[in-house]
Amino acid sequence: MAIRPILEVPDPRLKIVSEPVTVFDDALRTLVADMFDTMYDAPGIGLAAIQIGVPKRVLVIDLQPEDPDAEPVACDHDGHHHHHQPTKREPRVFVNPVILDPAEELATYQEGCLSVPEIYADVDRPATCRVRYQDLDGTVHEEQLDGLMATCIQHEMDHLEGILFIDHLSRLKRQMALKKLQKLRQAA
Repeated sequence: MAIRPILEVPDPRLKIVSEPVTVFDDALRTLVADMFDTMYDAPGIGLAAIQIGVPKRVLVIDLQPEDPDAEPVACDHDGHHHHHQPTKREPRVFVNPVILDPAEELATYQEGCLSVPEIYADVDRPATCRVRYQDLDGTVHEEQLDGLMATCIQHEMDHLEGILFIDHLSRLKRQMALKKLQKLRQAA
């Protein structure tokens, strides 16, 4: 298992249209394990294979919801006690996902992306969608998704077509976001 480097804009590989997975083997399992390691390390809630340079139609998502049943953990990095609600890991893998019937109703979420670090912007997407996908064994599933999960899977599926969330913004907003990213990089 390994943490792999995440491609960042303007890497041309992020514009590649990813290829379907046809072989469900150990190499695919290793890729997915590396994707989770990379995503959790970043940390992020979703990652497409192309973001680590592999043009295959594979997504990993873990919204890492707060666990209401767990005891809050007191953290004491700076001499103060903070109560952090621990998160639950709910890792999900989607291979060759297809959206079947996106809702007409839109939902707006502030999105970010590990390939566009530190930039956040509101994006409108169908509020719910039905997704058909395969698991690591190649078995086909169909699922109705809503809320943050619907937004997240649509964002990740865009990567499979070489589309980034900033591509949904007006030209002006996109240019402002990329300028901001340049400034952040120069400051680093």
